[in-house]
Formats: sequence, structure tokens, C-alpha cells
Amino acid sequence: MNAPVDYLLHLADNALILGQRNAEWCGHGPILEEDIALSNNSLDLIGQARLLYQHAAEQMGQGATEDTLAYFRDVPDFRNYTLCELPHMPLMAATSAGDRDFAMTIVRNFLYSSLMVLVWDQLQNSKDAQLAAIAAKSLKEVRYHLRHSRDWLVRLGDGSEVSHAKAQAALDQLLPYTQEFWTTSPQESAALANGTGIDMAALQSDWNQIVDEALQEATLQRPAAGGFVPTGKQGIHSEHLGFVLAEMQSLARQHPGATW
Repeated sequence: MNAPVDYLLHLADNALILGQRNAEWCGHGPILEEDIALSNNSLDLIGQARLLYQHAAEQMGQGATEDTLAYFRDVPDFRNYTLCELPHMPLMAATSAGDRDFAMTIVRNFLYSSLMVLVWDQLQNSKDAQLAAIAAKSLKEVRYHLRHSRDWLVRLGDGSEVSHAKAQAALDQLLPYTQEFWTTSPQESAALANGTGIDMAALQSDWNQIVDEALQEATLQRPAAGGFVPTGKQGIHSEHLGFVLAEMQSLARQHPGATW
């Protein structure tokens, strides 16, 4: 049994877009070790995306490949969480030439990996054997991503006055975007119905526990829930995804069909 294509694309798009965002730290890390760590994080995520795109392309046929799915789809075709596409800087400054904010990156990676360590664990039991195998491999990687981002979250939150303020500001801006985790999309409903996907709502309690324990150790205050619920996994994105795709896809679109 195969998972619905749109469900595979949702998982793949999350990994690809966040991987592309983390790759933007290559050569710009605050210290050399973190430059390398975030680059490795990016490679893990893009590797996950490749496996998922390959699985989806096999079902789609008609010449679809991992490259056509990554480089030749447009903004409305992507199904990633809006959280993954946001820039590395405070959102009010995102349209200016603002500097990368390490706290924004760490908080985003922590919120996402706290979810995916649960998702991949559950998807190991998917009726889609290929997706289950991808999940088992990805779980090993995301456990490291969670440990890395959580360690830095605590270090920033329980660090200096400045680092605490930056971590709290990042949390205040990014946590509302996680509401999208718990809204049901058509592709998730279809995957759950045929046994290849999981019930995302059932993960919310465990995710809250992971997040709350880390925030307490980091001396950070969880902002109140509410506000706008983003709709990235339904193909309705922020203005930022278009810029990500323009940079990521430009070479492939200039030389379609090229071999390397």
C-alpha cells in the first residue's frame, strides 16, 4: 500500500524548505562548529526530502522525478508548514536587509524537530513499507536535530540578558505558527484513512510536554495560544516562500534537462 502522493509531498516539502533555510547559514554561522552543524542539519533534511520525492515520483509516473518535484513546482504546489519557510530574522524586519538571527533559527528547529521526532516514530508503523523505512532512517537524524536545538535553546534562554531576550522574542513570533501542526488537511485525512499516515492531533499532548519541559529549563515563557492559523500545508503560503524558491530553483530552471 502506498501513501497518498500529496501526503508524501507534504512531508518532503517540509524537509526541503527547512533544509534550504538552514543551508543559508553555510559560511555565516556564529561560530565554526555551528556553521558545520547547521549545514549537516540541512543535508539531513534534504536527504529526507529526496527519499520522499523519489517515492512520490514513482507513483506519479509521467516523467516525474525528485528534481522536477523540487525545482519545477510553484508556490501554490508546495505543502510545507508556513513555519519552515519563514526567514532567519525577526519577521517585522524580514523585508529589509536584516541580519540572520541565530535565536530564530534555533527556536524554529526546536519546534519542528520536537514534532518530527514524534511523527517519524509513528510513521515507522505505516502500511506504506517504503515510507516506514524512510521514517526509521529519518528518526535517527531528527533525534540529533532535537538534541542540538534543545541544547542551544536552553543555552540562549538561560544565558545572558541579551540572549534570553532574543530567544523569548523568537519564541513569541514563531510559536503561533505551530497551530498549523494540529489542523487537518485533506492529504493527512486520506493517509490516516488508509493506514499509511498518522493522527496528528494525537501527538499534540506529547509535543506540548517536550516543548514545555525545554522552555522551563530555558527560563522562557510560553506565549498564549491563538491568532491566525497558517495554511501552508494547504498551499496558501506567506510571501517568503516565493523568495526561497526563486533562489533554490533558479539554476535548474535556467538549464532544464541539464545533467551534472
